[in-house]
Amino acid sequence: RMINLAELTPYILCSICKGYFIDATTITECLHTFCKSCIVRHFYYSNRCPKCNIVVHQTQPLYNIRLDRQLQDIVYKLVVNLEEREKKQMHDFYKERGLEVPKPAVPQPVRASRGRPRKVLGSVFRIPPELDISILLEFIGANEGTGNFKPLEKKFVRVSGEATIGHVEKFLRRKMDLDPACQVDIICGDHLLEHYQTLREIRQVIGDSAVQDGLLVLHYGVVVAPFTV
Repeated sequence: RMINLAELTPYILCSICKGYFIDATTITECLHTFCKSCIVRHFYYSNRCPKCNIVVHQTQPLYNIRLDRQLQDIVYKLVVNLEEREKKQMHDFYKERGLEVPKPAVPQPVRASRGRPRKVLGSVFRIPPELDISILLEFIGANEGTGNFKPLEKKFVRVSGEATIGHVEKFLRRKMDLDPACQVDIICGDHLLEHYQTLREIRQVIGDSAVQDGLLVLHYGVVVAPFTV
């Protein structure tokens, strides 16, 4: 029997942008699907699924998403001219900016157990190996609403172990838009950290007491310097 497209629409719409799936991308933890650009933008602010609120990954939710090419092919077949419109928009976008239009990624065939090649899809994103330290930034006094400072929206960060506490402070100042007069103290366990200390050194020296679920836990506080004449 003929099926009206309206009957299938709820299954091929992204719940974030309310449009048809473009680069359909599925969360492996709960199997909910979104446009790739929509879910990547969402994970910048949250590590939870927009539909079911499940924690996708404590620090790097982009690890647990996969492109769903079969679903995307279905969407393109169901919605007339959608693929052509998207390709034209992408081409115009890069051409207006004088950039080279990227070529679509092609899955590489690998040898299956019975000798027949099959295609496998890896993660949508790969994190460089030099980003070897995951840190959790906790705002001291956040529960009591200390001062007028708002804690970070995104407190999980992955950085190089060579980064120093000075780099962390600059990151906090920029994200929290702090006045230069504010003093930022960063603590790990019972240790007040110095600007020159690297994250790798801190993890090695302080040990397991500084680590929680694989994360280097740093607490930070902000103090307004008293006005002097």
